[in-house]
Amino acid sequence: MSFSGYIRTCIKEGTQISRFNVTWGGWLSSIGQMFFYVLLTYGFHMPYENFAIRLTASLLALFSIVFVRIDTPVARKYFPLYWHFSLIFNLPFLFTLFLLKNNFHELWLYWEIFMIFVLIAFVPHWLMLLFDLLAGVLAAFVFSLLTTPAIRLNPDFDIPAYSTVLFFTVVAGYLFSYSNRKGQLAMEKNSALQALAGSIAHEMRNPLGQVKLNLEIIEQQLPVRRHDVAFPQGKTSDDLFNVLDSLYQHVAWCQIAVKRGSQIISMILDQVKEKPVDKGSFAYASASVMTRKAINEYGFETCEERDKLIVDDTHDFMFRINETMYVFVLFNLIKNALYFLESRPESRIYVTLEKGQDYNSVKVKDTGPGISRENVEKLFDPYFTASRKGGTGLGLSYCQRVMHAFDGDITCDSVEGQYTEFVLTFPAVTQGELLISRERLIAENRALFDKKRILVVDDKEHDRKVVREALQPFAVVLDEAGDGKSALGKLEMAHFDLVVMNLSMPVLNGYEATEMIRIGKAGEEYSTIPIVAYTEQPYGVVQGVVKKAGMQDVMTKPCSDYDIIRTIAAVFNEDQSIALHRLQGRKILVADDSAINRTVIVRLLERYGIEVEEALNGKDALRKSETGMFDLVLMDIGMPVVDGLQATRQLRQSKNPEVSTIPVIGFSGESDEEMIKTALQAGMNDYLVKPVDMRQLLQKITAYL
Repeated sequence: MSFSGYIRTCIKEGTQISRFNVTWGGWLSSIGQMFFYVLLTYGFHMPYENFAIRLTASLLALFSIVFVRIDTPVARKYFPLYWHFSLIFNLPFLFTLFLLKNNFHELWLYWEIFMIFVLIAFVPHWLMLLFDLLAGVLAAFVFSLLTTPAIRLNPDFDIPAYSTVLFFTVVAGYLFSYSNRKGQLAMEKNSALQALAGSIAHEMRNPLGQVKLNLEIIEQQLPVRRHDVAFPQGKTSDDLFNVLDSLYQHVAWCQIAVKRGSQIISMILDQVKEKPVDKGSFAYASASVMTRKAINEYGFETCEERDKLIVDDTHDFMFRINETMYVFVLFNLIKNALYFLESRPESRIYVTLEKGQDYNSVKVKDTGPGISRENVEKLFDPYFTASRKGGTGLGLSYCQRVMHAFDGDITCDSVEGQYTEFVLTFPAVTQGELLISRERLIAENRALFDKKRILVVDDKEHDRKVVREALQPFAVVLDEAGDGKSALGKLEMAHFDLVVMNLSMPVLNGYEATEMIRIGKAGEEYSTIPIVAYTEQPYGVVQGVVKKAGMQDVMTKPCSDYDIIRTIAAVFNEDQSIALHRLQGRKILVADDSAINRTVIVRLLERYGIEVEEALNGKDALRKSETGMFDLVLMDIGMPVVDGLQATRQLRQSKNPEVSTIPVIGFSGESDEEMIKTALQAGMNDYLVKPVDMRQLLQKITAYL
């Protein structure tokens, strides 16, 4: 850097002007000058005071308050010069002058030290500080000599001692100012990074929402897995079903990725806003089930990559977690381990469950390159990163935060060239805790299950027994069938409210049996009966094809009591909340500035017989709503011209009662509680966070129609 460039940098860094600092400094100085003139003249009877100098200093300070608010190019250019002149006059010049004129009075010796500290606070760069201080002191000496040429100074204080104090005051004051400034810059940098992360996460919700809605359209276009269709010559039903299963599987993987991505975005935003982890979302679950579910959902790039991972869940245990957070932690550990095993085809990743007396653990160990000792010690520090070649992971600080929220911990042990092992520890759950939790779950859903008749269809007696024992506390009537054909016979002979259907059975499998039920082979009244799939296959593999076949949800084996009760309860709740026949012929206005979002939502709603019209922005929505022809409005909040909040407020102020009372459901990528509160205060009836879940949207629409 050139000398002139360095000087410009010094001036810039030494002129940290904020309107707040100028305002409070200006008022304090202008009022203080007059106050101390009166106090020192009539209270302390100082030998020298000067009203003209005090008034000039006061006016300079007052004008700085006005000057800083003049927002013109000329004002912005010259205000820094004026600011430094005002500082020099008010602080080093005035204080040093009065020190000299009062012959180094003890009181002014104290004020001189005070002046230096204040000047340091306003001028954070050492060179500019030195310039302002020396300029003011020299000007004071010159003014003092010119106005009293015959002055005789007789200081009666210890000059070397005072000079030492003064010197260390300057040094210490600057060092404190420098360290505070560095700390402030670090905080500002972290805040900026957090704000950027939050902004990126928020903006990602819109494209994720579009991907999610388009995946649902693709899924709808895929044909149903049926046997009464004509097959191309040379092709069998198995060939077609294999292709269909593959398509459904890929769509399902994408949907899971979008879902997890959306959940992780929410986690990032909560982290940025420093929101505490919501322990209300924690639930008891099997470590084996959750771990295998996470591994099944992980997007392995190749079969060879999947084969590197070996799971030992012999010693299963129960823990209390948030599923998404636990999956995120495992994803993070697996992702980093796989990266370092790319060049080591013989290496493996071992995931092991271990039970202990006070704590249980999930261990993730890879036989990769290991991590250096100094990096292991810093691995969980916030914002710590190192080269991938060094073997450190990313996101481990947040993993530690998650584990602490689970009342557990995450630790790392590694030997370079041999292995790296992460240990997730969880507090042991007592039988008493499980019993209380189970009783609470049963009590919450007792009314929902009361007097329901459920048919369990599975060729394995053990799996039927698992469902039977899980539902034993409820006043339900259970019947069982060993295959799909027997299930059809049972349905023809008695009334049932729900069917639990295994997918892989002899004689007539779950898909075929569901197909028969949906086309009325067991009676027309069963064409819409809720059916829950029950399978050993991973959720992601069967999710899409099961839904298309006409089933409402999936339970993957092995299945805990909690999973069985929650899944069936959710299906009963959904069956009650979504009365799709009520949507036929209803008119809904979709207001969104994104053409893709509008198109996808319109196509999805039209499947249910809803008449949909589109609005490009809030102004367009207001114009179309004034006709009073709509039963409900779906309103995006962030739109140009007139946003969703303004449009809703104007709707509520309409003199037409059909318009002012129309239900409005808002949606946005913002999940902040303050935004939701603002939306409801604006007059919206409900609020959805993007990416919008179609089931949830239909539930909310039917609730208002």
